[in-house]
Amino acid sequence: MTISGFGTPVAILLAVVVSHGSAVAQTIDSSAGPLTANVVAEGLDHPWALGFLDDGRFLVTERSGQLRIVDDGVVGPPIEGVPEVVAVGQGGLLDLALAPDFATSGRIFLTFAEPAASAGLQRGTGTAVMAARLVLEGDGGRLEDQAVIFRMNNFNNSNRHFGSRIAIGTDGNLFVTLGERGDMERAQDPQDLAGGVVRIAPDGSIPQDNPKIEGWHPAFWSIGHRNPQGATVREEDGALFTVEHGARGGDEVNKPEAGKNYGWPVITYGRDYSGLAIGEGTTKEGLEQPLHYWDPSISPSGLDFYDGDLIAGWQGDLLAGGLSGNVLVRIDMEGDAVQQVEPLFEGQLGRIRDVRTGADGAIYLLTDEANGRLIRVAPEGL
Repeated sequence: MTISGFGTPVAILLAVVVSHGSAVAQTIDSSAGPLTANVVAEGLDHPWALGFLDDGRFLVTERSGQLRIVDDGVVGPPIEGVPEVVAVGQGGLLDLALAPDFATSGRIFLTFAEPAASAGLQRGTGTAVMAARLVLEGDGGRLEDQAVIFRMNNFNNSNRHFGSRIAIGTDGNLFVTLGERGDMERAQDPQDLAGGVVRIAPDGSIPQDNPKIEGWHPAFWSIGHRNPQGATVREEDGALFTVEHGARGGDEVNKPEAGKNYGWPVITYGRDYSGLAIGEGTTKEGLEQPLHYWDPSISPSGLDFYDGDLIAGWQGDLLAGGLSGNVLVRIDMEGDAVQQVEPLFEGQLGRIRDVRTGADGAIYLLTDEANGRLIRVAPEGL
């Protein structure tokens, strides 16, 4: 169910994309050789997150409140039983994660902008996490055993900065990123979950080994974030990486660690949209530095490590989408250090909302628009 959503046209397209609204193959040169972007499907209403089913189909959230299956280029009907969402501004149905045992349990996790009434409150909206069991039926299905396992503790009326991504740790616990809801000072309030990364168990309880920082809410993993819309875990060591929106400049790549403060809005490499300075500068003792920042902003959204075999030399690198930047970015990693940032398909595919590495080694993207597309990127001819 959706409050103030959008209509959703469904179209079928097996084509290749060159630019906004064009169905012609686009091939670019890259550090790994020629890459080609192919449209897998279109007709998605502001798609936000992508998941892969074991049978080769795709699971996609639409910000306006639908969860759909994409099969061989066909966008299926809405899956029944999704949570009620507030689809206003940046809010709506957001991220999607399949549990590690999804093949047997069918369990999935969704983040969404929850209306106050659903949370038993009088006003506002806030970011929440629902767990449910996905039952597949034909080209659709339904959610069963739904339960809201987490919600931020202070709702407000802003339609901005909900976050929100889920990254499942190697221990099975969930990292959930939360925006500061357009109120920057909330990101430094150690009892307000806005502007932080929380770590919860799959049932929503708080793990005993969360950082125990005096005065902090026990769900917190890290604080001082603005609007993190990308998160992923490095399998080899369980380290969490995120990307987050700055203001005017100051988009960041971070490696959030337990009990640390990432500075927003005390330190930042961005400026207010008015052009005025924010905070106290770019450094301060006790506050963490980003691994990388962008100025001008690209509005990063979606983040994944490349672990496929199709693109030689990119294993272990990060991939991020850019909304205002209209770009796919490869972040060349050497351990925890950013060596190089390579823009790809700049200005050619539209607003890239999510990025995921597929089991086939290709890179899959979602474009954030009323006629959103699922796009496959792979070496030319593959």
